[in-house]
Amino acid sequence: MGYESDAKTTSSRMTMQGQLLHNEQLADYTTWRVGGLAKTMYKPAGVADLSSLLQRLPVDEPLLWLGLGSNSLIRDSGFAGTVILTQGCLNELSLMDNGLIRVEAGVSCAKMARFSARSGFTGGEFWAGIPGTMGGALRMNAGCFQGETWQSVVEVETMTRTGEIRRRYPDEFDIAYRHVLGLQDEWFVSATCRLATGDKETSMQLIKELLAHRAATQPTSEYNCGSVFRNPPNHYAARLIESCGLKGTQLGGAMVSEKHANFIINHQGRACASDIEALIDLVQKTVLEKTSVELVREVHIIGDHCA
Repeated sequence: MGYESDAKTTSSRMTMQGQLLHNEQLADYTTWRVGGLAKTMYKPAGVADLSSLLQRLPVDEPLLWLGLGSNSLIRDSGFAGTVILTQGCLNELSLMDNGLIRVEAGVSCAKMARFSARSGFTGGEFWAGIPGTMGGALRMNAGCFQGETWQSVVEVETMTRTGEIRRRYPDEFDIAYRHVLGLQDEWFVSATCRLATGDKETSMQLIKELLAHRAATQPTSEYNCGSVFRNPPNHYAARLIESCGLKGTQLGGAMVSEKHANFIINHQGRACASDIEALIDLVQKTVLEKTSVELVREVHIIGDHCA
């Protein structure tokens, strides 16, 4: 893995307590169920343990932070670096004395939605519809059902490439629709959120209704990554794709969902990442040719093309 030698390791660096894996199949960690091997994967025991890892890694080691593996397409070539798995690892979630909620990056958005509702707050119900972790939601200002992640963020903690923890505030970032800029070799490890006081039963019922709507309108029972494209200004990506007759279009095992055109599914689990990427490209090209609207990917494509 390229750890520094003991002679270079300072006394402030802790012994790592997490789980270190080699040549791990990334398809097992993505919601599309595709992706090649990770050279190395680390499942940290907590924030301090993760800091210890980063202190030991070579400064040029490629890093990939992975939560639930939604909103990501990892190519069949895999990832030739270290994957840091946050889901199930950075999982602390607590109500603070001042009425704010502190949530670590590996907590699922759905869990955050339920926790905030059960704690008597409203405004976080929309998180139930986001199939990812809070770290990913912070990274892209994820949202749905008229809610967006950063509308409730008071402050965040980030971790630098060398394991330093920094406290940062919303005005230090450029935040817009599915857009957050201002991280330079830093990753989100936690957020502190402020929500309005609400009624527990009302919020839990709203979550139930939002999840029912999602199940009725999206292919939740199929392997997918969530929405593939951002909604263009004054348009809906799904309507544009459907208007071009692309629903049901299939390349290999990848298919444009019949249920929601802005979803590409791994049909019957037979797709590889190259099938999905080729279908993404076909949808973009077709919509541009037929509507003159250029769709922008919401999904991040990771890794090198196979030789």
